[in-house]
Amino acid sequence: MVFAPDTEIALRAVVNLINTAANGRESLARVADLDEFLQSEGFSGARAGDAAELSSVHELRGRLAALWTADEDSAVAGVNRLLREANALPQLMKHDEWDWHLHATARDAPLAERMGTEAAMALADVIRSKEMDRMLVCEAEDCDAVVLDLSRNRSKRYCDTGNCANRAHVAAYRARQATVR
Repeated sequence: MVFAPDTEIALRAVVNLINTAANGRESLARVADLDEFLQSEGFSGARAGDAAELSSVHELRGRLAALWTADEDSAVAGVNRLLREANALPQLMKHDEWDWHLHATARDAPLAERMGTEAAMALADVIRSKEMDRMLVCEAEDCDAVVLDLSRNRSKRYCDTGNCANRAHVAAYRARQATVR
């Protein structure tokens, strides 16, 4: 395990949120799409359930995407800004099926603020651990999705949004076969 379980969960949620806009596809176009995303990621707490909330999540997604590829100093500034804007006050919490983990906002804070604070707390762990090199962009030429490499040998290079790894492996195989003939 590279990070605490709640950090890994939050980082995967960040990856999944950023990738809702990968490769020119928008998969958070409607409030219902956001509802589905939040359900699949296990987000709880207050919800407005309106277009303004969806818009604020889109804005957060852009900020997190910029942080994903930022250098360390820029990432630190962005993480601190997210925490400052939320007046973050970390506390241990236990709810639903989750064991003890950190929350830094109230359950009734606006959704994008809660999501941003959770992401910032996870990214703070990544930065403090000097593990930003685990935050990647898919190596497939036609893909701009982000990748979280939690593998032991730091070998993950392709996203989980499609079949990028399979396509790359098939192309490499065909290239090798072409040189054999």
